[in-house]
Amino acid sequence: MAQQSSDVSLHQAIHDTLFFPFLLLYSFYQWVLDRLLSPTPPAPSTTLHRPKIAVVGAGLTGVSAASHCVGHGFDVTIFEAGGRPSLGGIWAKVNNTSGLQINSLMYRFQPSVKWSGGYPKRNEIVDQIEQLWLRYGLQDRTKFGTRVEKTYKDEKGRWIINNPANGRFDGIIAAVGSCGEPKMAHIPGQENFKGEIYHSSQLDGKTAYDKEVAIIGGGASAVEALEFVNNERAAHTSVLARSEKWIIPRNAIIDALLSLNVFGQETVLSWIPENLLRIFFYRDLKDISPPKGTSKGLFTETPMVNSDVFNLIRTGKAQWLRGDIHSLEEYGIRFNHRAQGVPKGGPGTQKLVPADIIIMATGFTRPSLQFLPETNFEGPYSPPNWYLQVFPPEDSTICANNCTYVNAIGTVGNYHIGIYTRFLLMFLVDPLARPSSKRMKMWIDMTRWVKQSAPGGSFEFFTYGELLYWFLFVIVINPFRWKWALFVLFGVGSALPLAVVREEDRFRGKLVNGT
Repeated sequence: MAQQSSDVSLHQAIHDTLFFPFLLLYSFYQWVLDRLLSPTPPAPSTTLHRPKIAVVGAGLTGVSAASHCVGHGFDVTIFEAGGRPSLGGIWAKVNNTSGLQINSLMYRFQPSVKWSGGYPKRNEIVDQIEQLWLRYGLQDRTKFGTRVEKTYKDEKGRWIINNPANGRFDGIIAAVGSCGEPKMAHIPGQENFKGEIYHSSQLDGKTAYDKEVAIIGGGASAVEALEFVNNERAAHTSVLARSEKWIIPRNAIIDALLSLNVFGQETVLSWIPENLLRIFFYRDLKDISPPKGTSKGLFTETPMVNSDVFNLIRTGKAQWLRGDIHSLEEYGIRFNHRAQGVPKGGPGTQKLVPADIIIMATGFTRPSLQFLPETNFEGPYSPPNWYLQVFPPEDSTICANNCTYVNAIGTVGNYHIGIYTRFLLMFLVDPLARPSSKRMKMWIDMTRWVKQSAPGGSFEFFTYGELLYWFLFVIVINPFRWKWALFVLFGVGSALPLAVVREEDRFRGKLVNGT
């Protein structure tokens, strides 16, 4: 054991020495971004002006969006259903061993964020969210313990949150995210199991040392569970997944290249990255990759991002089994192991997977957006089929930031949070840049036509490259938005477009008055 500890320490020392220049360069890069792109935090005595924004949710997205609002001089109130410990959203709930699956280069939810390395853990992420919250004075603009149950407009068209006592607002940013409460499935025979059963987000304080562990589920929550069992040095781990899922390496360059597929769907060239992954990443484990010639391509659903799972399998510390759970028994899981390509519920080999601990990597319930008016959920224009995926075509004063996506390659914690927020501010401030309901529906219909052959759905899957294309297209298509381009895309130069808007208003006033 002492020799093993010494080897680990030596390996860590070599790793730190080799990567120190890169960390130094990364720190400088973050400093430059902060200096160039971070909105200036308002002084405590600053009076913020309209439009006033209501932000629903104090997670990463809500805090980031609110910081952009106040940093550009607009008033904001954050409504959070939970108490002060809920600050940080889903990151405030998960395990301390949880961390980023993608490189922090692609998780810059605000320009002033400072990461210590490529894959920070949960505590550092929550700390950055809290620092941002304090830096922009949001502690005086946050109402904890206030669940938003309804929103409606007064006679002047201003938003009321629950009741008039909470004030009136010009716009709403729904930032409730896509992960709510832990989702636990009941399995037949569960009462017979002699071991422990935990949800993948509730592993702090638990031990799995020298235990047989079974992880039920094959998505991002399974990665969270794998990080725990690897850290705990479990004897052996079995991951039980219902179907094949793409796994891509934790490599910033590879992940960025995959996210730049501007088409946001499978193309005639998708076989190239898929085969490269099979040859160079899966290698001898191609059996657990999605089979060729099926609709389950790389650009159809969110892949797992992990480089350790294959190492655990190759060293015999873990196994990845595809199949269906039949029931729980006293000391394990009765499992129908299916071969590659056999659909869910298809024929397979019955086996007992031994387990002392079962981790339910079954994800989370999706938070509801039903506090928004019902008119935003009707017909073919319900989420995620919204303008830029976040603006309901019935009302451009609502921005459901990071609430409506289903699957993607990229990240939910990056620059787009600020871009979406500034789009909303532009729509509120400049009537000529504001899209009509008809124009928003036209864009949605056009996108559905372009992606009509996408097996994952037109808006059910997108890439970060496609998202950037959406942003650029929507700005270029309307000349009245050109003056806002630098502000919307980078958060700089808001004084000029605001001055132009005032001149436009003055000119329109002269036309109306005939002077």
